[in-house]
Amino acid sequence: MTSQVIIIMGSKSDLSHAQLVAKTLKALEISYQMRVCSAHKATRRLLEILHSYEQDGPLVYITIAGRSNALSAVVDANTRYPVIACPPYSDRYAGMDLLSSLRLPSGIASPTILEPEGAALLAAKILALSDAQLQQRLQNYKERFVTELVTADEEVQRG
Repeated sequence: MTSQVIIIMGSKSDLSHAQLVAKTLKALEISYQMRVCSAHKATRRLLEILHSYEQDGPLVYITIAGRSNALSAVVDANTRYPVIACPPYSDRYAGMDLLSSLRLPSGIASPTILEPEGAALLAAKILALSDAQLQQRLQNYKERFVTELVTADEEVQRG
């Protein structure tokens, strides 16, 4: 089976944040799907979406919801797959809305990664545990940063 990431947004207004996650997934050649569903407004629909993926695998969910993020916890409580919360930052609440992604009920284990690239990388690392080709792509992706730093260091040394 093909590894994939399911990105679930709480609303379509989260699309630009989801696209930043997708950019890194594309670079790593990881298949993904984007979905929109609110845990608050359409819980039954969300559970139907999750049920449709339960026989797939391996997969990782990345949830993107701001304000009052029930999405990550509800997904985590209703799937056997890993869930990564990647809430968009909002100046509107001075970042306090992020607390709903950090303070979770007992029995819920969805880590919060604020940077979209970081959420995609964590998903890749999880999927790479059982995919040697993805392990290599991930290693190549990370080596790019080392090369960039070496080049920057050489430029600074030259003055």
